[in-house]
Amino acid sequence: MKALFILLVFLSYSFASELTLGVVPQQSALKLSKKWLQITNYLKDETGINVVFKTKSSIPLFEKELYSGAYDIAYMNPYHFIVANEKQNYEAFIRAKKNIVGIIISKEKKADFSFDNLKNKTFLFPAPNAFAATLLTKFELKEKFNFDIQKHGKILYVNSHDSVYKGIARDVGYLGGGIIRTFNNFKDPIDKEKINIVYKTNPYPSHPIAYNKRVKKEDIKKLEKAFLNMPDELKTLLSIKEFIKTNTAEYDSIKKIGIK
Repeated sequence: MKALFILLVFLSYSFASELTLGVVPQQSALKLSKKWLQITNYLKDETGINVVFKTKSSIPLFEKELYSGAYDIAYMNPYHFIVANEKQNYEAFIRAKKNIVGIIISKEKKADFSFDNLKNKTFLFPAPNAFAATLLTKFELKEKFNFDIQKHGKILYVNSHDSVYKGIARDVGYLGGGIIRTFNNFKDPIDKEKINIVYKTNPYPSHPIAYNKRVKKEDIKKLEKAFLNMPDELKTLLSIKEFIKTNTAEYDSIKKIGIK
């Protein structure tokens, strides 16, 4: 009987669900893994689902995987979600309660956003489709200051938010795009003192966690409950105070601003 019990336990683990969780690389893969492996261990303990952390070395590589449907569930920016929903029918189910805001970083205390000052300046962004850090900041510079970066500025994409902040501190670019969460998490003692937030965009729904429709609904319900009940110390790792339920329709506001 003991052998039978051990066999049944082994089989129950062998046939447990396994889901890949793709995470957009706003920071280096090493930094992300230190945080998210603790999250996936918690999710496994709470749900019995073996959630496997995945990321890529750059946002464009992550996009390629996401848009091919490689991830069962994924933490992505709102623009990524709009595209992933169209291409692979991903559905949003969880997000941070706090809305997302893009920021512009400068070594100056107060930036001059006039056309003459910005013309031919170099702008640093993490990736072409980073939502708040790139798309929102570009959009609002054009809408509010009548400055089209694509036409009148120089753009460097540097793979991560941290690289933007370092680049501005070290005079690689004049202005850079980011978000408040990654700026707060940027701890470099020398570079951090050299940079300032000089502009904030309007707020929009934050990064969703979305699932591919191939994932079983009962697994999503378990994961939803686990995210909503996540201990504060784990949420702190992600710089998130509270998770809330969301849905795909909430992100229709992203389409309306004309980014896509």
